[in-house]
Amino acid sequence: MTDQEIIQKADSALAQEFELAMDRMRPEAHLREDLGLDSLDYVDMVVVLEQAFGIKIGKDPELASIRTLGDIHEFILNKKRALEEFR
Repeated sequence: MTDQEIIQKADSALAQEFELAMDRMRPEAHLREDLGLDSLDYVDMVVVLEQAFGIKIGKDPELASIRTLGDIHEFILNKKRALEEFR
């Protein structure tokens, strides 16, 4: 799966879960201010991403620094790279 395909899959999964229009799914979109997600939504976001990508995120300390959709993209891409290095 290419990086672009991963980004599209993440955007699609999150848009569907939180009933967001795809045109709002821009890397610079802030999760709280632009997309209207709250702290409870963050828990759901982790579950959605774990299911979409078959990865374990749990209580990863990097989650605390996620503020934008682009941060989520980078987080997932870094997880992908780490898994590839592990193999």
